[in-house]
Amino acid sequence: MKKLFIALIGGTVLLIGAAMLVLPGPGLLVIAGGLAILATKFFWARRALRNAKGAVAKARRKSGLKEWLRRRRAVAAAKTIY
Repeated sequence: MKKLFIALIGGTVLLIGAAMLVLPGPGLLVIAGGLAILATKFFWARRALRNAKGAVAKARRKSGLKEWLRRRRAVAAAKTIY
């Protein structure tokens, strides 16, 4: 019974997130939330969530965000000194 309840709630959140991909709203975050709910009882959802986290980490590394933030902080620190 509990597994069915989690499947219904997680599936609903997942479908709402999929709809938000074309509608206004944070679709990817809601999809991740739905997968997190489903991952509490289903191995396939746990694996999908782990793969999604890895893809996000890889995209963040490739984007150069860390370097940009470091340069931004250095510029801000230099402006406060002078």
